[in-house]
Amino acid sequence: MASLIALQIISPIIIIEMSKLPLILWVGPTAVGKTELAIQLAEKLKAEIVSADSRLFYRGMDIGTAKPTLAERARVPHHLIDIANPDEVLSLAVFQQKAHEIIADIHTRNKLPFLVGGTGQYMRAVTQGWSPPEVEPDERLRAALEKMKEERGIYWLHAKLGLIDADAAEKIDARNVRRTIRALEVIFSTGRKFSEQRSQITSPYSLLTIGLKRPRAELYARVDARIDAMFENGFLEEVRGLLAQGYDENLPTMSAIGYREAVRVVKGQWTVEQAKVEMRRVTRVFVRRQANWFKESDEKIHWFEAGQTDVAPQIEEHIRNWLKEIVL
Repeated sequence: MASLIALQIISPIIIIEMSKLPLILWVGPTAVGKTELAIQLAEKLKAEIVSADSRLFYRGMDIGTAKPTLAERARVPHHLIDIANPDEVLSLAVFQQKAHEIIADIHTRNKLPFLVGGTGQYMRAVTQGWSPPEVEPDERLRAALEKMKEERGIYWLHAKLGLIDADAAEKIDARNVRRTIRALEVIFSTGRKFSEQRSQITSPYSLLTIGLKRPRAELYARVDARIDAMFENGFLEEVRGLLAQGYDENLPTMSAIGYREAVRVVKGQWTVEQAKVEMRRVTRVFVRRQANWFKESDEKIHWFEAGQTDVAPQIEEHIRNWLKEIVL
C-alpha cells in the first residue's frame, strides 16, 4: 500500500504518494566523522538519526564507544541509543524490528530518517530485510563451543570459523564471541555455511547511501587521537563504574574495542600505554573489516571526502537532488 509523506525540504506544500519511503544511510569507517556531518545535515534537512551502531545501544558505555554527547543529541533527535543495559543482549532481529518501527514513526511526522552506523550487518538487516537463520539454539553444542573458547581462546574459535566459512568470519569481529559461536552453531546444526543462510527481501525503502572516507593515514591519526581523548576524558573511571555495578568483564558487551583493554588496566595487568597500543591495533583491523562491508567500488554508495571544507554543502545538495528525483 502506498504511503503519504510531506517532503517539506523540497517544498512545504508538496504532498506526494510514494510506494517506498526515503531512507538515507551514512556509512564509512570508525572515526571518519559520520556523527558530526550527519548532525549538521539533519539540522538542515529536518531529519532524525537512527543509530545502527551496536556499540551505542548500551547504557553507561559512553566514552569507550564515542557515543554522541547529550549536547549533540539535543541538537537532533537520536534513536536506538541507550536502549539496553550492558548485561542484556539485543539481537539482530530485535534491532531490525525496532528500527523499522522508528523509521515509520519518523515518516509519519514528515521527517527524514538518517540511518547512521558502522555495523554492516545491522545496516543491511534494515535496508535489505535480512533475516537470521531460523535454527533453534542447541544448548549442548553451544556449551561445547563455550568450553573450546575457554580452553583455546576467542581468536582460535574465530580462526576455526574462518576455515569453515571464510565469508562469515570476514564479517564477524573475532572479539564478538557471541556471534562467532552462533555462526558455528548454525553451521554444525544445518551442515550449511552460515553466510549462505541469510534470507533477504527487496528493500522496503528508497535508499540513498552516503559514504564518508579519508586517506588511511589521516583516518588512523584520528583513531589515535580519539583513543587518547577517551583516557583523558575518564574512560578508566567509566569502566570502573561498570565493574562496580556488577557488570562482568566477560559480558559480550565488554568485548567492544577498548573495554577489554581498559579492564586490564583497571586490574593492574597493563599500563595505559599498553592498552592504547592494543586498541590502536584492533581498531585498524576493524577499519579494514568495515571496508569489506562498504567498498569504495560499490556504485550504490556515493562517496565524499569527509575532510574537505565544503563537504557538508556537497552532501546537502546531493541529498536534495536525490529527493527531487524520487518524487518526480
